Amino acid sequence: MNAPKPSNLHDATVDPIDDALLAHLGTRYSSAGIFLPEPGNTMVCHLQAGSETEAVLQEVRERYRAMPGSERLAFTAESSLHMTLFQGIIEYRRRLPYWPADVPLETPIDDMTAIFLDRLAGFEPGQAFQMQVVAATPNGLTLEGVSEADRAALRSWRDRLADLLGYRHPDHETYSFHITFAYMTERFDDETMMAWQPFLAEVVEEIRQRAPILALRPPAFCSFEDMNHFEELLVLEPQS
Repeated sequence: MNAPKPSNLHDATVDPIDDALLAHLGTRYSSAGIFLPEPGNTMVCHLQAGSETEAVLQEVRERYRAMPGSERLAFTAESSLHMTLFQGIIEYRRRLPYWPADVPLETPIDDMTAIFLDRLAGFEPGQAFQMQVVAATPNGLTLEGVSEADRAALRSWRDRLADLLGYRHPDHETYSFHITFAYMTERFDDETMMAWQPFLAEVVEEIRQRAPILALRPPAFCSFEDMNHFEELLVLEPQS
């Protein structure tokens, strides 16, 4: 069965392109589309291997690569596809409130990962949740919880992780869940955007037909050196 369409589907059209989409240019990736070292840690849900979700998202990602303007996108490795549940810390964001106030800002990334693993050792995982695709942009997919219970579970996970780890980003309450396919190296012109809009609507409809509920692995605390690989260090099995 198809999941009911949410009220904020936005007609699956692309969001406006603004400076925020280029915020990581020069630190996360280069203008040539090369990913740069950017060590950190994070809490993510990878795609379930062998699932229909993995199959359709990999197919869609390849279709992105064939679209006009795709040369202005830096694509991450296919194996890195994931949904971020809670953002960790990264090398180039050593400032409050993106860092625990009780840990010196100069603490090495590996030490921060060890500190977080220690804090997570006593963490009780939250309720299971289900996710659906609600929109698409040239960078990837926008997700939300399928039901209000799912959305409440997501809020609980994020609130409890923030309390445990000791920091809350400014967008903690409004964070948009997503799966990134690529980062933009240069804005699309109006003609290119017009070509993408019907394509993105088709992508959303296809994913919602084939994978109305996304098959995601349990949340895992991961370390990374760049955006191409997220090493699972601690898996947190949700409560059923």
